[in-house]
Amino acid sequence: MGLETVILAIIIGTLFAIVYSLRVLVLMERRIARIDVHIEALVHRVISEEHRIETEEKDIERMFSSRKKATKTVAKKKARKVKRK
Repeated sequence: MGLETVILAIIIGTLFAIVYSLRVLVLMERRIARIDVHIEALVHRVISEEHRIETEEKDIERMFSSRKKATKTVAKKKARKVKRK
């Protein structure tokens, strides 16, 4: 009876260890899933910020390019006036 009790205790202990390991594994999986969600939210924020910056950059470039065109046309008109005199 002593050997059977020891074997039964070993089997039950092994089963408890397996259950505990599965519990830890599930908890770790949940943590990783939360980390993934947070990373995804962060990436969305960065992408939206980057899109906003690119839009502002295009607007600024458009503004400067229109100024350069206006400046060039004014310079051409002045050059024509100088040549005529």
